[in-house]
This record gives sequence, C-alpha cells and structure tokens, in this order.
Amino acid sequence: MLSHEPLQKLDIIATERLSACLPAQVAASVAGRDIVVFSVTDDASDTTDFSARYGFPMEDCANTIVVRYKKDGGEHLAALVTLGSLRLDVNGAVKAALGAKRISFAQREVATEQSAMEFGGITAFGLPASWRILVDAAVMERRQVVMGAGIREAKLLLAPAVLKQLENVEVAQLTLPPAQSESA
Repeated sequence: MLSHEPLQKLDIIATERLSACLPAQVAASVAGRDIVVFSVTDDASDTTDFSARYGFPMEDCANTIVVRYKKDGGEHLAALVTLGSLRLDVNGAVKAALGAKRISFAQREVATEQSAMEFGGITAFGLPASWRILVDAAVMERRQVVMGAGIREAKLLLAPAVLKQLENVEVAQLTLPPAQSESA
C-alpha cells in the first residue's frame, strides 16, 4: 500500500514507542491503523522545508489547518486537511461546507490549546470529537500523504482512505482549481 523510495531512510518510530513520542490522544488514534510514524527535524517540519529535505512532493504533503466559525448562534472549531500544493477557498467552498456565517483561521493559542498539539504539527488524528474534520477531495485522490503527527518533530505517512476511518471526517471540495491556486 504505502511506498516511497526513501522510506527505508526514514527514522521510523516503533509502534511500542508511539505513546512516549506523540501526544497521548494522537498515539491512541493512530494505534492499530496502517500508518507509518517517523521522526523529522524541527527545522524541516514546515511543509515546504519537509518536502525539500525528505523528497516527498508537495502534492503528497497534507496540512491540517484549524478554523473558527460561527453557525447556529455558536462558535465552533474545525480542522481542514488540504494538500500543500493547493490553496484553500476559505470564504467560498470551506464556508459553504461548514454552513458557516463567519469563518476565520483560529489563533495559534486557541488551535494548540484546544487540539492539545503543537502548532505546525496539528493533525486530524486525536482531535476533540466535537470538531468537524473536512478533508479536501484532492487529498483523497493521492495514493499516500504525509501529515503532522501532533508534534513538529514527527510525521504520519498514510493512504488517504485511513482518514475516512475517523468518525467526524467529511470529504468536500475545499480548494481552488490548480490554475486559480497558482494565480491567486
């Protein structure tokens, strides 16, 4: 299922060490799933730097972004999973998918406190059950993706179908078409 030529060169974290290396809720959420967890250096955690250093194309790098939105008189948080090579259509597609009246990127402090994860390492795995997780349809078209592991110094490698195993995941078109992403 998962394949990448330098996979054998990755510093893979053994399953029995996951709870010592990852936030508890992330370790619990990835346990038993077909996910490779590996270490990265903090200076290569950001998507562009990671892609250049580890040889994964941007089209295989998925980012998890936390947004705050207003709906039905309340304020809510949601996670958006999108490819690093595409641009989110926040005020169009994302707002419509959430049915939001207003939407904004969550402040760093709110995102980290509410997710109990490090900024720059937030992942869809282990998020609060009350959060909606929207996965861009383009993510689901990839054979494999790399995404955060809850901390900046680890990543998850998985087939996108594994994301659909999470209870609160919805797949929707959230990004602009590639031509618009490049010119936007």
